[in-house]
Amino acid sequence: MAGESNDGGESNGPLPTAVAARTDSDGTDPADDVAFPPLIEADDISFFFSTYDLEGLHWALTNIFHRSARNPNLQQKAELPQALVARGGGDTYTTEYKLAHDLEQARYLVKKLEHSDPSTATYLSTQVIPIYEQVLQNIPPLEELGRTKGLYAFTQSDYASGIGNVYNKALYMTTADELEPGWKANDLLSNELDWDGIQRDWFGESDEEQSGSMDATPQQTPDASIPGVLVIDDLLTPQTLSLLRELLLRNTHWFQTKTPLEFGKYVGSYIDDGLNDPIFLELAKELHQSMPRIMKDHHLRYLWAYKYDSEWESGINLHADQAAVNVNMWLSLEGADLEEEDYGGGLVVFTAKPPRDWDFESYNTNTYLVVEELLKPTDFANVTVQHRPNRAVIFDSALFHQTDRYRFKKGYENGRINLTLLFGEMQKGEESVKQEL
Repeated sequence: MAGESNDGGESNGPLPTAVAARTDSDGTDPADDVAFPPLIEADDISFFFSTYDLEGLHWALTNIFHRSARNPNLQQKAELPQALVARGGGDTYTTEYKLAHDLEQARYLVKKLEHSDPSTATYLSTQVIPIYEQVLQNIPPLEELGRTKGLYAFTQSDYASGIGNVYNKALYMTTADELEPGWKANDLLSNELDWDGIQRDWFGESDEEQSGSMDATPQQTPDASIPGVLVIDDLLTPQTLSLLRELLLRNTHWFQTKTPLEFGKYVGSYIDDGLNDPIFLELAKELHQSMPRIMKDHHLRYLWAYKYDSEWESGINLHADQAAVNVNMWLSLEGADLEEEDYGGGLVVFTAKPPRDWDFESYNTNTYLVVEELLKPTDFANVTVQHRPNRAVIFDSALFHQTDRYRFKKGYENGRINLTLLFGEMQKGEESVKQEL
């Protein structure tokens, strides 16, 4: 796929896109008769996943995505859902670090595709990269963007350069099937893991309580685990780790930017906005099936990935996620983490969770309230997990958590990458204690 002009004109050249298709016996696509919503809901994701209808879920995700404003070959103009714009995925603004990421990704793709897909490489090098470079020069220094907390709205000059045709578009989308045609024949998760033992650790059950149970394996790193917070090394097979990382490095579905003066510098990709390759759905299924006691009826509700700017050192602020089980894994390149003292680069999971009567705004936007009323009384009790490639942290998603400070090597392939899968509905804590006046 290639960029489309603002007035819906012809595209500039062919670039591949991955879109699933179901066909009836007569060869027609039933999607033609479906009124797809502009954005899939978490309940819809859970509905498909509850019966492991991964084909149906992928069909819905890709058809919605293909009909969205992300598709630069779309014949009819489409507006982005406000929910995507509000979370930082709009196409009329950017940040310096987000556009720099997109530029680095385009250069990476040119090198990767130079011989295997020269037409795409040429399109990126002659039409996309020059636009990114020109607009980057127009972005003022971060200290001059205090009013917008680091966001930069595109100007008429930027649009004249062609930024509207290429920014936050699915310019290149490959698939696991294309990169590794035989991936479905193999397990995605390591077969060295003791899932029974892992689940016992989750519930705080000792080996003595389980007749004939196995001792804890090194992959469970019990010194960093507590009930409800598990640390698992070597979660994925080496082949899976490499394939997932390559998909995340190649596909241009990194549409979200954060306000850097408020939230730091990282880009995001989401299941409802392009992160929909079947391998991610299959990974969710294998995790779900491997931990039946933990997962119970907690079905997949959401999935995202983040890539962090190596020029920065702080990631996601203190928050809790609206799910029952959070599976967070790091897909970063081996050796990219500088592993400096006081920069663990991983995750800090606190033992406190929001009271049942607190709403989302209370526990995810009022950090002072959370610290004073929930974290201080526990003396900030937490599990701090150091970053390591192919390490996963599985925890009660209602527990407050934040990214630990990080230091990574510079360079596109060296960035810190995490993949998060959310299962089930949030299980909050007890009612808050209200003091009488």
